[in-house]
Amino acid sequence: MNRDLYIDFAKGLATLSIIFIHTAFWSGQFYIPTEIRVFSLVFDVALFYALSGITSGSNIEKTFYRLLKLQITYMIFVTFLFFLDYFFKVFGLSFFSMEWLQQFYSTFGSKYATTNISADPQWQNLGNWYLHQYTNADTFPVVMGSFWYLKVYFILTVFGVLILRFFPKHINWFIGICIALTLIFTICPWYYPDGQVGYVAFYLAIFLIANRMRNKKIPTKIIPVLYGLVAAALIWMFWYYGSEIFYKINKNKFPPKLPYIIWSSFSLVTLFVLYNRLKITKDNFITFIGKNAIFFYFAQGISSSLVYFLVVPLKEKMPWWILMFIIYIINIILAFIIANGLKKVDQLGWNVLEFLRRKTAS
Repeated sequence: MNRDLYIDFAKGLATLSIIFIHTAFWSGQFYIPTEIRVFSLVFDVALFYALSGITSGSNIEKTFYRLLKLQITYMIFVTFLFFLDYFFKVFGLSFFSMEWLQQFYSTFGSKYATTNISADPQWQNLGNWYLHQYTNADTFPVVMGSFWYLKVYFILTVFGVLILRFFPKHINWFIGICIALTLIFTICPWYYPDGQVGYVAFYLAIFLIANRMRNKKIPTKIIPVLYGLVAAALIWMFWYYGSEIFYKINKNKFPPKLPYIIWSSFSLVTLFVLYNRLKITKDNFITFIGKNAIFFYFAQGISSSLVYFLVVPLKEKMPWWILMFIIYIINIILAFIIANGLKKVDQLGWNVLEFLRRKTAS
């Protein structure tokens, strides 16, 4: 079966959108207007869960094998990140001073500046990362700040494949249950449980809806109705919550509540409308990003941390929109370079594991 380049293209565009979001919401906090930062959330992480639903099937063994490979790749990356962070601190303490390191970390702002710099490796952090407890990586704070997505992805993929395998005739019921839970958590927030339940309820609904859309095409006559419903929902949102809800979209993202769900509905409708309608026939830069989306996702956390050191000295020297454009392009270039480097690190990690397997098996 030929690879559907539309999926790769959509993943690539979604990845570029994530890079823009993290450009706007992290270093962009120093200079980008709130309105632009909110608008950046139109094409957000929900697209990845939808694309995962489209490409997922009911083969449990294949899905679990894919998740295992992803977990190992993730562990290789965070191990590399751990030593990168540690050796940088040792370098700073050995050749400069504690004050220099504290000044370096203060670039990220008081919210992310570390107060516990040590030449001793914090092994507990590496263990926490392996288990998806995302304690901060001081030198690259954006990395762990964006990794909440990965934990939810693992959880909902397991639930999703179990539903697809054992309840193939009741998928609509599970979609209804997820939507009902999401509404309950939104309307009655005092019932909202701690942990990942709210995230999984909403994104599992997207995953299952996308899976129902697999190999299907939305009829042309339905498209205006869908966009009309999105427009009506947005009008109702501003009428019910008031115009100030616009500035609270990001707060309603963790976990997803009704305003954020409505806000992200435009991108989801657009994804499904273009599915099996927009034909991508040749590989290009965007499909390359899509095929390597996980490495770009890892890389953008590092690159979005590095651009802080350009933003801070430049934010007073040019209009914000020019600086935003420059930083975004630099962020993409850095992410591209780092992603290709991480692919080599990943290959090295797998080679080491294969070497250990052969030695321990003999």
